[in-house]
Amino acid sequence: MAREPVYDVLTGLVRTLLWWQGLRIDIRGQEHIPRSGGAVLAVNHTAYLDFMEVGLVGRRSGRNVRYMMKAELEHGIVGFLMKHCKAIGVDRSAGAESFGRAVDSLREGELVVVYPEATISRSFELKEFKSGAARMALEAGVPIIPLAIWGAQRIWTKDVPKQLGRHRFPITIRIGEPLPPVGTPDELTATLRTALRTALDTAQRDYPDPPTGARWAPVRLGGTAPTLEQAAEIERAELEARRARRAERA
Repeated sequence: MAREPVYDVLTGLVRTLLWWQGLRIDIRGQEHIPRSGGAVLAVNHTAYLDFMEVGLVGRRSGRNVRYMMKAELEHGIVGFLMKHCKAIGVDRSAGAESFGRAVDSLREGELVVVYPEATISRSFELKEFKSGAARMALEAGVPIIPLAIWGAQRIWTKDVPKQLGRHRFPITIRIGEPLPPVGTPDELTATLRTALRTALDTAQRDYPDPPTGARWAPVRLGGTAPTLEQAAEIERAELEARRARRAERA
């Protein structure tokens, strides 16, 4: 692994934070993360800080993962960090360019992190998947690796009070076998969703803390999070409110 001083410093800070919080991280399937060559890491999205666990998984295999981040962050301190950590800026108004940068990175042998759900799942169930991860893998000719994280939503997520102190929460991470880049984008996306569903089910089954009555767990597991349908309604209301605010400013 080539030295990347900025990435190394950030990794040290993340490890210090995880140690300070006392997180009990249980990773299984680490052998599925390749030590060389390009691959898409497809991750479920339940928390604001779950990217830290993804980075930890990469480093355990001697890799620096490449995140896809909003292009509007490419300035100031965050822009400096993005540049030196080889993050891929995503501009929704220039999607083809962002897609091309991700494919180039994969062809250069990088691990590119993609959240197929695009946004955090308030229900903590898998939302509908975008096809970007599959299209990138097919275009670059690299595998997709399903990676499920469970428990990070207890620290910081939408509509749940933050728990940023020393809480010793367990976090389970389950990594599935690489999926070859075959089929159409829709077919590969469906295969990916099934594989990530299996990995997430395993992570939830292995989780040591009972979720009974907890806001951070879905109803299916005995929690009190909104259902997929209820979460979708909340998101529609938020979108309409943002549009109304933009119209007022205009």
